[in-house]
Amino acid sequence: DRLVYESAMNWVNCDLNKRHCYLPELLQTVRLALLPAIYLMENVATEELITKQRKSKEIVEEAIRCKLKILQNDGVVTSLCARPRKTGHALFLLGGQTFMCDKLYLVDQKAKEIIPKADIPSPRKEFSACAIGCKVFITGGRGSENGVSKDVW
Repeated sequence: DRLVYESAMNWVNCDLNKRHCYLPELLQTVRLALLPAIYLMENVATEELITKQRKSKEIVEEAIRCKLKILQNDGVVTSLCARPRKTGHALFLLGGQTFMCDKLYLVDQKAKEIIPKADIPSPRKEFSACAIGCKVFITGGRGSENGVSKDVW
């Protein structure tokens, strides 16, 4: 979306007097919250055309709030500025090298590889799992002590 943002800004700047009024509408088509955080803060949020136009500034401020939620893993972000143009489907694997599950992996279908993502703090077996937004939840199961796990993390 960096290319989309830069293209929109270049188009506006080519005929600034006639096109600056279209900037808010154009910014809404850019997935600003998916831009790298540094680029969003240092380039987009400080762009003079954006800071001088109330509606454009509000759009960027909303994108920054969405970006912070994404970076903090703070639940599901549903705003249009954070929705990828092409939905990606992630396949997670839970497993390990013993009968106890202690690792979370992501299957990268394009690169055809399995990427380690996280260690499970309390290895377990016979559990349930689901993914909601950017979080994976594991419930129940049995830990190494053979009792039912009551861990929450």
